[in-house]
Amino acid sequence: MYTPARIDRRVLTRYDGNPVLTAADFPWRMRAVYNSSAIRCEHSGAKSRYVMLCRCNELNHKTLLWGADSPDGLKWSLRAEPFAMPDTPTWHRYASTVYYDPRITWIDGQYVVLLAVMNTAFTRVAMFRSPDLESLEFVNYINAPDNRNMVIFPERSTDGRYIRLERPNIAAAGGKGSIWLSFSPDLIHWGDSYEVLETSEVWNYGISGLGPSTVPHRTDEGWLIIFHAIMNNCTTREYSVGAALLDLEQPWKVRHVTRYPILSPEADYEMRGLVDHVCFPCSKIIEPDGTLKLYYGGADTVQCVALGKLDDVIHACKHW
Repeated sequence: MYTPARIDRRVLTRYDGNPVLTAADFPWRMRAVYNSSAIRCEHSGAKSRYVMLCRCNELNHKTLLWGADSPDGLKWSLRAEPFAMPDTPTWHRYASTVYYDPRITWIDGQYVVLLAVMNTAFTRVAMFRSPDLESLEFVNYINAPDNRNMVIFPERSTDGRYIRLERPNIAAAGGKGSIWLSFSPDLIHWGDSYEVLETSEVWNYGISGLGPSTVPHRTDEGWLIIFHAIMNNCTTREYSVGAALLDLEQPWKVRHVTRYPILSPEADYEMRGLVDHVCFPCSKIIEPDGTLKLYYGGADTVQCVALGKLDDVIHACKHW
């Protein structure tokens, strides 16, 4: 039986300085910057305290991956040049049209960066590694088609395996689907997969598709994940933000999930752009005082940040 929730607080508040990056901020002309991932560099010799890997589009909509640095995770300075990407037949064959949605995990003394890449037929996910996010080394593709939105956990499982969340593309669902989880002994070979969260489990705001969006964060209540949720309506497709808590020992089991979005398109820079009605998360940072910074793309045009408290997001998972 459906019982409406009492929505008693605003979990995430848009940063007053939004959008934090626009196409006009780059050293040469760009079309857009969005769906970028940030991380606090407390574990390595990175030169800045916070680093963002920005997905930006040139005027012809070809993709670049561009680095930006920040002292506080809010005010960003772009680097002089984009990252150098692989120049091999394998890279060009599978990333011939676009690469996007970077996800950054610090694990085993290195940064692991995942990028979805597309050619004209399908999507794969490329894995890079870096000691400091000053440059990226291409390792390999880590899936057969068709799969995307992969995020690697920052810790191994109790039996020593790596864990990732992912979103296989289901042709019958219009290329969308549910969130899955897989294990690996080496970050390359993956299997032992479980379906974690189905679209029907988050009510209408995610009925048209889900995707894991930020690196899981360990809490006393479980692994906190933040995901993007898609709802098709009469005129457009709306992307909102949801959250869930996964079991610490059996992370394919959902303990709590928000059946209401914690952030939905409302601001002008989310409602109107290259793709209207989009709040698309790609990373979150939890500060020592419990402040949560969520990095998300607005309308596939600009890069934004929303601020909140970890405790409020957990509250929403448990009570909404």
